[in-house]
Amino acid sequence: MNDPAIEESPLKTTPTDEDIAILRARDFWASLLLIGLSVFFLWRTLDIPLFGGNRAGVSGASWYNSAAIVPLGIFTALQLLSLVLLRIAIKAGGAKTALSAMGIGWDRTEAVRFTTIGIILFFYIAGLVPRVDFIASSGLLITALIFGFHGGRVARMALCAAVVAVCGVYAFVAHLSQAEWGAHDDDVVTLIAWAGLILWVLICARGDRVLRVVPVIAVLTPVILVCAMAFGFRQNVPNRGGVVFSQIEYHYYVTLRPIWRE
Repeated sequence: MNDPAIEESPLKTTPTDEDIAILRARDFWASLLLIGLSVFFLWRTLDIPLFGGNRAGVSGASWYNSAAIVPLGIFTALQLLSLVLLRIAIKAGGAKTALSAMGIGWDRTEAVRFTTIGIILFFYIAGLVPRVDFIASSGLLITALIFGFHGGRVARMALCAAVVAVCGVYAFVAHLSQAEWGAHDDDVVTLIAWAGLILWVLICARGDRVLRVVPVIAVLTPVILVCAMAFGFRQNVPNRGGVVFSQIEYHYYVTLRPIWRE
């Protein structure tokens, strides 16, 4: 006798042409949004001197030492990827579907997804990067993006956007003027929020292999990349006096570097 539970279980189906058209229309709108964001942040990055001089309080004696190199690379890559996504969407008929307002399939989840991504990127760039320890702020960003958008759960997206926004607003309001960017209370707030979010990720990680490795990725990735940028490629790191990076820099020059110089 066949098991009724098996007979009633839904069968796996392949995506229909209508489903693919909806996905391509979403890709079209998403690429336009990402192109706009990357253009905006590239424009704002130009406030940082690239070929010498002193603007926005940042000195750039040589182009390869400029703090603009990393954000320019990141947002140029985002711009190129967005253009590739736009081209794919147009070739697959996504633009026609989107512009004719047929089969777009826009719903609350998609609206929340794009809104929360915009909130996270805005407060990371405008609030955290200039004022907060770069490792802590980047680790919080990585955690928020992976945990928030893995699985497409609206509650997680909103939570991660709220955590990044709270840290960004605190840093922006408490230390608006550039003269106050060296304070450490916003570093502490961001570290506490990051630790709390990682703890919540671990609580939610039962049975999910991706979430189990999120804390490892979120900690190791910014540490390795920032250290490589600062000590390997000799790039300027935003807010070098942050509570985390300042300790790494101190032990690098005082503890480690003398060892291989002996």
